[in-house]
Amino acid sequence: MNVSRNLTAISLCVLLGGAVLSGCAGGPTKESTGEMIDDSTITTKVKAKFVEDPAVAALNINVETFKGNVQLSGFANNATEMARAVELARHVDGVKAVKNDIRLKTGTSK
Repeated sequence: MNVSRNLTAISLCVLLGGAVLSGCAGGPTKESTGEMIDDSTITTKVKAKFVEDPAVAALNINVETFKGNVQLSGFANNATEMARAVELARHVDGVKAVKNDIRLKTGTSK
């Protein structure tokens, strides 16, 4: 649903003249169209790094990006995996900061 809303917003901005419209401009709690595209790219690159790295369970860690600030959440199997995820995210171009909200799995039962 967010993807279709984002595409609609981008299309509207392009059709009506781009960043000239105040609806396409960013603010403290709202991204501009360009920032939204940049953040989507950052999120994709971080997730790709997780998939490529055997130490990180990519499906268990969520990535959200807002104005270049990456927030990681979800669950890691151990502290090494958590630290590796943060390290990978920090080294992606365009990342300004990484907030680690990843939790360690504890006492899992089957």
